[in-house]
Amino acid sequence: MNRRIALIAAAYLVAALIPSLSHAQAAPAAQPAPAAPKWVPPIKGEASVEFVQGTPSRVKGEVQTKMKVRNTSKGSIALLSVEEIWYNSKREIASSGIFRVKSLIPPGEIVEFTISSPEKPDLQQNMLMFKHANGTIKPTKVKKLP
Repeated sequence: MNRRIALIAAAYLVAALIPSLSHAQAAPAAQPAPAAPKWVPPIKGEASVEFVQGTPSRVKGEVQTKMKVRNTSKGSIALLSVEEIWYNSKREIASSGIFRVKSLIPPGEIVEFTISSPEKPDLQQNMLMFKHANGTIKPTKVKKLP
């Protein structure tokens, strides 16, 4: 009988100490949550961007050009599209490809993408055309983006 009472008392003692031991441990340092980007309304009219154009490469029947574009406008850019047009030696349009960014690009944000165009035998020169949903874009080619 005494053993049974001693076991019950020991069980109550352990049950009483477990919560207090868990509270005695040091709490992990709380890291501040990153600030959510502030919503900036889309710009209407002319927007400005800086871009870095990579060297075009031929991959499996396509000409691929990697690009980085940074929004330098005061407002967000909605539905940015970049079209690459390739000309042949006769100055005729030989091939083209387009890439569209389907989300808003806030000011200062950098977007990386690849434009793919069908490969043709006589591609000589390319040209880029930038536009967005609410107007035109003034692009500036730079050597490096931060």
